Amino acid sequence: MLLKEKNLDFELVCENPWDRKLEVFALDPAGEVPVLVEEDGTVISSAYAICEYLEDIYPHITLIGTTPAERAEVRRLVGWFDHKFDYEVTQNILFEKVFKHYAHHGEPNTGIIRTGKSNMLYHLDYIGHLAKERYFLAGDNLTLADLAAAAHLSALDYLGDVPWDYNQDAHNWYALMKSRPSLRCILTERVHGVRPPVYYENPDF
Repeated sequence: MLLKEKNLDFELVCENPWDRKLEVFALDPAGEVPVLVEEDGTVISSAYAICEYLEDIYPHITLIGTTPAERAEVRRLVGWFDHKFDYEVTQNILFEKVFKHYAHHGEPNTGIIRTGKSNMLYHLDYIGHLAKERYFLAGDNLTLADLAAAAHLSALDYLGDVPWDYNQDAHNWYALMKSRPSLRCILTERVHGVRPPVYYENPDF
């Protein structure tokens, strides 16, 4: 999404982290994705490090703010979604329902899934609060905070697990995000063996 928002050309290579390929470990000792490989051989691993790198190299369109206060708030919210939201919601639902199957880690734990769905409610309230007060999550302009939140929610929405009628302001913000080309291209992708809800691609859901 960041590459799209910055209008940068790129080629995606699909890697399944549960395959634990040596080639991936050679690029990132943690064996995780994403990894950015530049044409000159520069390798940057870790999603947030990649985003900061791209902000430094391609500052023509900034997605992290223009003042120290703005950048601090964007970084705080990215941390919120990539750590707190991920730990309390995404891992409890996405890992149990999808990744556990592909990694051959047994059957989904319904109790953990219920916990993730319960935790999601106050996160939706927080997203709704931010969107109502600021339009976008970190302020008046689109930032990396919106992309981080939308990335997590699009994965969960693919499974039909986001109760969008719970908070209208969060719903309206996500509808705005779904209309952006950077998210539209993700919404067309499909996971083998898992069908998304009929409204998944529709910005007017």
